[in-house]
Amino acid sequence: MGLKDDLERYRDVGEERRQDLAEFIQYGDLGQSRGDSVRIPIKIVDLPEFEYDQRDQGGVGQGEGAEPGDPVGEPQPQPGDGDGDEDGEPGEEGGEHEYYEMDPEEFAEELDEQLGLDLEPKGKKVIEEKEGDFTDITRTGPSSTLDFERLFKKGLKRKLAMDFDEDYVREALKVDGWGPATVYEWTREQNMPVSKAWIDDAYEELPADEKAVWDSIEEMEDNVEKVETSQRIRREGVDQIPFRREDERYRYPEIVEEREKNVVVVNIRDVSGSMRQKKRELVERTFTPLDWYLTGKYDNAEFVYIAHDADAWEVERDEFFGIRSGGGTRISSAYELAAEILEEEYPWSEWNRYVFAAGDSENSSNDTEEKVIPLMEQIPANLHAYVETQPSGNAINATHAEEVERNFRDADNVAVAYVSSPEDVVDAIYDILSTEDQ
Repeated sequence: MGLKDDLERYRDVGEERRQDLAEFIQYGDLGQSRGDSVRIPIKIVDLPEFEYDQRDQGGVGQGEGAEPGDPVGEPQPQPGDGDGDEDGEPGEEGGEHEYYEMDPEEFAEELDEQLGLDLEPKGKKVIEEKEGDFTDITRTGPSSTLDFERLFKKGLKRKLAMDFDEDYVREALKVDGWGPATVYEWTREQNMPVSKAWIDDAYEELPADEKAVWDSIEEMEDNVEKVETSQRIRREGVDQIPFRREDERYRYPEIVEEREKNVVVVNIRDVSGSMRQKKRELVERTFTPLDWYLTGKYDNAEFVYIAHDADAWEVERDEFFGIRSGGGTRISSAYELAAEILEEEYPWSEWNRYVFAAGDSENSSNDTEEKVIPLMEQIPANLHAYVETQPSGNAINATHAEEVERNFRDADNVAVAYVSSPEDVVDAIYDILSTEDQ
């Protein structure tokens, strides 16, 4: 690799850490990170350096240890070089890393970019009302807020509705034997919006020698062209727009509710005797990035951790992933506790809710169908998810995930994911987050 390649690699450390994100989620030490800071390991890039030999170490172009007559271009053995018989095998040494620290918001952006997601958080609790754009309309207000454009359009519309070809009507008054009453009836038939008073005044103004120019109305219509309103306005313009006070509207600012994007994430984990270390590690590897992601997406994120065997109890995060009991399994006990906590502390009207549960899909007889599924239906949430962790494949009685998936196959807020190894984690996270994204 040349100098140019090394420099470009050094400048693109940001791209390097993005490429390492999936590998970190699958295999990295998640404990290196905290709730407010995610530490992503990246490879250290050593920039090439020029090093000059001392003058007393040989002739021009001779490296250290070279002797006159040695072939040019062949590397000379150096201390520590071996033929592979010494202790140690290639690849055993761990790569040298340093860490890039990102906050959860940046982590969420990177994960969105990598997985092609763009979850838009929903605001719940109203924390402020403020004036927005002047888009609402009222009938009264200060003159400075008069919506003149709207008033003009109303007046122009009325002008078009009331307008008629005055010259054309005057020609009808010149028909032999026709008076104002006959002409008025004729205009009604022609759908001309002309008043009887206007016709009377026009007839009075008509010279006596012009009151019998046409022998019939048919003759007049054949010889006089009627000009439509739109043609006349284009030709002559508009002299006067009939504005009316009832057309006046005043703009005022709409009231915009600023909503705080609050989220509570309930993490539920089976801690019964069957949940051995590998299963627990897969739960942690799936839930931890989800917690970081939602912390980065929302203004205020709170987390509830519930452990359960046959009974359920609330725990601190530090305990959550390590607990293991010897009891049986009753998953509904965790949902009963979750429903109680959410109802008392996180009302649906103010909080976005995510309920994530994980285990090996083993559950007591009929508990999934008779209790868990009804509880999931009763707990309002943006998203319910169940993650099955079975490193060795499904056990005979591990049917909980399949039952949940079958019951909620048409639901748009329930996701089921299967994780049997770290390689499945990123896909599981995508399946869960993309369910709400849709």
